[in-house]
Amino acid sequence: MNSHSPNMRPIIRQLDDAAINRIAAGEVVERPASAVKELVENAIDAGARRIGIEIADGGKTLIRVTDDGCGMTAEELPLALSRHATSKIDGSDLLDIHSFGFRGEALPSLGAVGRLTIQSRARGAEAAELSVHGGVREPVKPCALNAGTVVTLRDLFYATPARLKFLRTDRAEMQAISDVIKRLAMAEPSIGFSLRDVSGGNDRVTFRVDPESGDLFDALRGRLARVMGAEFVENALPIDAEREEFRLTGYAALPTYSRGTAVAQYLFVNGRPVRDKMLIGALRGAYHDFLSRDRHPAVALFVDCDPHKVDVNVHPAKSEVRFRDPGVVRGLIVSALRHALAEAGHRASSTVASATLGAMRPEPVQARVYQMDRPSPFARAVSYAAQAPEQGFAEMARDYSGRVVDAPLPAENAGQTETLPLGAARGQVHENYIIAQTQDGIVIVDQHAAHERLVYEKLKRQMAENGVAAQALLIPDVVDLSPGDRDALLSVADDLTRMGLTIEPFGGGAVAVRETPAILGEVNAKNLLNDILDELSDLGQSQLVQDKIEAILSRVACHGSIRSGRRMRAEEMNALLREMEATPHSGQCNHGRPTYVELKLSDIEHLFGRT
Repeated sequence: MNSHSPNMRPIIRQLDDAAINRIAAGEVVERPASAVKELVENAIDAGARRIGIEIADGGKTLIRVTDDGCGMTAEELPLALSRHATSKIDGSDLLDIHSFGFRGEALPSLGAVGRLTIQSRARGAEAAELSVHGGVREPVKPCALNAGTVVTLRDLFYATPARLKFLRTDRAEMQAISDVIKRLAMAEPSIGFSLRDVSGGNDRVTFRVDPESGDLFDALRGRLARVMGAEFVENALPIDAEREEFRLTGYAALPTYSRGTAVAQYLFVNGRPVRDKMLIGALRGAYHDFLSRDRHPAVALFVDCDPHKVDVNVHPAKSEVRFRDPGVVRGLIVSALRHALAEAGHRASSTVASATLGAMRPEPVQARVYQMDRPSPFARAVSYAAQAPEQGFAEMARDYSGRVVDAPLPAENAGQTETLPLGAARGQVHENYIIAQTQDGIVIVDQHAAHERLVYEKLKRQMAENGVAAQALLIPDVVDLSPGDRDALLSVADDLTRMGLTIEPFGGGAVAVRETPAILGEVNAKNLLNDILDELSDLGQSQLVQDKIEAILSRVACHGSIRSGRRMRAEEMNALLREMEATPHSGQCNHGRPTYVELKLSDIEHLFGRT
């Protein structure tokens, strides 16, 4: 019943096409970046090899997408602007999707809220043009076009002005458009993309990549170097793994090449850019032991599978997916990334050395060209005295904490100084940093951070071999839950038992906690179970108990490792270097910070102007 007129019965009406398209546009076209995404995906589906995008005023006044794809005939143009008309699927199987678009909503939705013009020419046909302004379609007419399609969208949301109030600044909208293009460029390395800002009559190229050649990994590596930067590729590990008809490929950066936010995480499913919380949770689980909570890994990962194993028709924007077996996908991501990080051994990112060299370079000073600076007579006298062999170095070293050591190598490593990755120890500085000489440079090791990681890895190996010790409770702790929460916990009871947490049903919605991990000490069972339930609801799997145990192991490793300020003998320093070379993940401490810095001799010589 109508609340304003209680005696009147509401009447069911059929909305007209214009209203239907505007409603649909609210789901499909959220902002200019959404319109660009839909148009560029159409160009990719049309087989384009080069796609050009022109934007004015953050996409609010102009979006133009030009491609060299298959094009459309004059007869097909009106159908392309009809709702749910598409060439991507035939409707017989909504799971067998091999294209970006398939819903047939984008073009009619754009035509309903803006001024849309499509110019297209199919091979062997004449070029044609069709315009739609605020849902009102004009007749098809001929136009001049060599090949492909040009879609021009002007005055987005002019037909729904209320939507304009929710848009951000031109700069923010342009940044969102650039992010969309970069994600699509990574998904399609064989296609060239160019993004131009033509605001105010200017013409500025903001992003451009040419088509890549070569096999899958070569093309992807080249494209990622241009989109994410050469530093990412230099510090990333190739990923290629399979499990139960799912394949994971791409690149994952070393933990020491991390970011303060998740802006460098690009995930794709069957070539489609997605933002899926299950995949993000799996990524966090793979790196959780190597990064602190405020750091985020950088990755570009591609999950490929039979289209019937994943549903992409979850949301009109197609940015979310649902896997038929999410546990398999999550396990594949975690195991593949952890295996790749383990194979990287003691490797740390090259950006650490670059930052070190940058810190060493002096601040630039303004050149004095009219004469050379000459030292004063007193300065010359002090300099000569310091260089005098009988006293200079002895006096200068009184308060110097560094010491040079004779660092013999073990017999099995004799004669192999130049081939050892971390070299041979040559000294210790400030009783905390080990200086080692390699074949083509030097290595500076933080002895406390390095030994902390070594002890931590040893403790984890012991826990994996011997299991987690459980402490039986004298009186089981009974926690009341809803039936749904109880069933969710009992479904992962076996996994929790392996981590030392034993739970059993206790009638109704209650569960009884009979054992807790001994290393955790006194545990608030109710809070722990509620936190586990939150993770199960958010990610589909809980790592909370394991995270808590490993956090304690990390603290134990910190207190049990070599302390800063301790003098080490040459044999101890070399033993530490050899153990680092043999231990996975020793290139970063338990919080993702580097344990050593390697400086090449050529870089050191450059600092002193010798090259």
